[in-house]
Amino acid sequence: MQSNNPVLTRYEKAASGGSGFAYEEGRQAYAQASGTAPAATAPAGTPPADTSFEVMTAGAGLRVTLADVIVKGAILFAITVAFAVVGWNVWPSAPWILMVAALGGLGLGLVNALKKQVSPPLVMLYAVLQGLFLGGISNWYNAYAQGNGYNGLVLQAVLGTMTAFGVMLLIYGTGLIKVNGKFARIMMVALISYLVIGLASVVGAIFGVGGGWGFYGVGGLGLLLCAIGVLLASFTLMLDFEAIKQGIAMGLPERESWRMAFGLLVTLIWLYLEILRFLAIFSRN
Repeated sequence: MQSNNPVLTRYEKAASGGSGFAYEEGRQAYAQASGTAPAATAPAGTPPADTSFEVMTAGAGLRVTLADVIVKGAILFAITVAFAVVGWNVWPSAPWILMVAALGGLGLGLVNALKKQVSPPLVMLYAVLQGLFLGGISNWYNAYAQGNGYNGLVLQAVLGTMTAFGVMLLIYGTGLIKVNGKFARIMMVALISYLVIGLASVVGAIFGVGGGWGFYGVGGLGLLLCAIGVLLASFTLMLDFEAIKQGIAMGLPERESWRMAFGLLVTLIWLYLEILRFLAIFSRN
């Protein structure tokens, strides 16, 4: 199953016959480590002559495991939270940091998503910039909500994000919702539609629609759009879980755990921002 998260779109081939870019990269890495030349690539569906890579374990550092993804994810999460604290405290005296971090994070996000070989330093730098951005914008949203007499917005957004993650993981693990081709196609249509609405909202905000919030500031419509955004971000997590599961089954190189953790971080940041905006708009109603 392919994730709609652009970071995880490299894991689109099944592992049947040992074909696919990840399998070949892993075999080449093993050959280089052992000092032997990789065997010629066999036609799709034909087992390769050299099966040494297939029997290597995560202990040899060649294959990614779920534990690898969890560890890398914890590292990126810790970095993001630490620099979010910095961004929160710096933003009042240096509001420009919000724009710098946002643009820098966007640029690094694209680089990391499109880069053929994942770079852990760039992934961690992305977490640094996104942490600064999240801290600054959280402070802004919090001040806005407090101006409306609404307290605890950031804490509620954090708890909401964690709850959504747990619920989606539970639903995925129990198989209550099947993450198959039909699910992915529906999500793709929904995500594209939401993107179009978001862009139209930006244009509307420029012309003062919704008091500068665009469509998100238009009464009940704004809350409805935010709720849809929260649901889409939540269900995107299920696509990411499936992509990670298949990546592990394909025997991806261990370093790909950074890309997998990065993909999850991208979705979690989106989810948090959607919940944050929902609560901010709710506070004024």
